[in-house]
Amino acid sequence: MAEEKKELWLNYLALTTVIFAVCATLSTLKGGGYGSKAMMSQSQASDQWAFYQAKSVKGYLYELQREKLEMDIKVLKGTASRSLAADYQKKIDGYAEKINKYEDEKAEIMKTAKSLEAVRDEAQKHSGAFGLAAMFLQIAILLSSIAALMKKKFFWYFGMLSGVLGLVYFFNGFFSFMK
Repeated sequence: MAEEKKELWLNYLALTTVIFAVCATLSTLKGGGYGSKAMMSQSQASDQWAFYQAKSVKGYLYELQREKLEMDIKVLKGTASRSLAADYQKKIDGYAEKINKYEDEKAEIMKTAKSLEAVRDEAQKHSGAFGLAAMFLQIAILLSSIAALMKKKFFWYFGMLSGVLGLVYFFNGFFSFMK
């Protein structure tokens, strides 16, 4: 029995298929990690915006109360004792302090929420690149498999083209050199 001589290009085909498979696996892993990070950041940002809204509502309630007391003190201006007017003013000043406190807290909450949204956006960018990498690399593996089964270089060349695109997106997932 004569043994068939193995064609040299099939060794390269096997090597590139392994490289594509490893990169596809890493792309899937990293893409999933960045996807989870994007979801967590979005959830945390949403929590911060809800907290911001709660502070806004509380601040608004104090503003309403302060305005009511300011109107009451105007109505009672001539008839109220100095002591009662001082009590009203003390309450009004207390409400003003709370309103300012809530405004400061809202500014800090907004800053936190926006930073979480920036983290989410960055993670989505990386996740998308890894997702495209995995897709092109899977196509490359498929075409390489067909090339090996049929022993046709034509399919391997198209697989290589898809694999190179996959590798570009794979490295873009790490370094974000494409927009």
